[in-house]
Amino acid sequence: MRVPPERIEEEATMSRRQNAKYKLDRRVGENVWGRPKSPINTRQTRPGQHGARRSNKPSDFGIQLMAKQKLKGFYGDITEKQFRKTYEEAERRVGNTAELLVGLLESRLDTVVYRSKFVPTIFAARQFVNHGHVTLNGKKANIASMTVKPGDVVQVKDKSRNMALVIEAMGSGEREVPEYVEVDHKAGTAKFVRMPALSDIPYAARMEPNLVVEYYSS
Repeated sequence: MRVPPERIEEEATMSRRQNAKYKLDRRVGENVWGRPKSPINTRQTRPGQHGARRSNKPSDFGIQLMAKQKLKGFYGDITEKQFRKTYEEAERRVGNTAELLVGLLESRLDTVVYRSKFVPTIFAARQFVNHGHVTLNGKKANIASMTVKPGDVVQVKDKSRNMALVIEAMGSGEREVPEYVEVDHKAGTAKFVRMPALSDIPYAARMEPNLVVEYYSS
């Protein structure tokens, strides 16, 4: 049976994202998403032929850069342009820039879809949104970076609720829905209650947004 070109491209994209995800885990030496399939669970060295020998103490800049790469990578390795734009928005607002940065990242549409357990990974969430499987306040929403405001409701379309990955994600005990999102899996809806603080966000690995702020401020 002939495979449609768009399907080949989709599978290739998913493969690249999987490789990027596993590479990030190995690079930072942590299971960033807390997934049981992470290579860091069985292999503790960084990528590369000489990964096991790399023991030099990183510079302050190196530590800040790693913190940025880890935080950026957690959200599906979003582009540097998008990430910096989010940082600049956090810096513009009144309050703690580090707290505002993670709050804005959690306000992304794809992040809300992921936190609601409609899909198993943040990578799947972006694709799920881009393919038009959700609405925002009853309206079409297919841009992963769209901002979800407190009180907004994200809903999985009726036909999309029967997708295998949605059913699997909803029934998974791998992670819990955080308190700042109210989910009704039967109705396929998620209400974004409030922008979270750093302490509210269930990161599987330690995130240091303060170092990200230092990175961009230096």
